[in-house]
Amino acid sequence: MSETPEPQPDVPTTHDLESLVGEWLTVPDAAERLGLQLSQVRQLIADREVLAARIGARRVVAIPAKFFDETGPRPELRGTFTVLADGGMNDDEIIEWLHTPDETLPVEGAPIDAMLAGHKTEIRRRAQELAF
Repeated sequence: MSETPEPQPDVPTTHDLESLVGEWLTVPDAAERLGLQLSQVRQLIADREVLAARIGARRVVAIPAKFFDETGPRPELRGTFTVLADGGMNDDEIIEWLHTPDETLPVEGAPIDAMLAGHKTEIRRRAQELAF
């Protein structure tokens, strides 16, 4: 007699995540945009300076474009990634949380938009609340 599997929590499918984020940069695109070598972009991912997900039919590694400014990874994101990961989120869930619109934020849009508008402390506070 087989048991019925437990329902899975709301985890976005790759397609949902892909459309939620909107603009993605593949590793080669990020390298070209920043003037870096492919290995340097891969190292940014390994060091968790940015997060990446596999998207599209070919499941290519891509990084949300908002994780970069014109000079490289946005420095305000790394600590937020850590707080959310320490709270039990995986990379896809972190990307989803940062890009999900929230009407209660001090600016219109998602937590990533609030961070880019200078509300890093508010977003980190909310991230810490998720961990408890």
